[in-house]
Amino acid sequence: MHKSRIEYNSSIDALVATSKKLSIVENKFSLSSEEFYNRYSKGLLEDSAEFIEWANDYQHYLALYRNVERRLQNVA
Repeated sequence: MHKSRIEYNSSIDALVATSKKLSIVENKFSLSSEEFYNRYSKGLLEDSAEFIEWANDYQHYLALYRNVERRLQNVA
């Protein structure tokens, strides 16, 4: 599997891109990323490459979201 690295100009751009990526797999499996991650973390789902990537993307989304939220709180 070939991975490419994409760099974004802002955390917002990265958050939007990650959200879109999550939306694709959520639709494919008819499952929210939050519910998927809860099941995956408990070992209820297989460790397929696609699920590992989904879990990583969701963790990245959460980190980006917290970062953006923190920055917005500092502005207010």
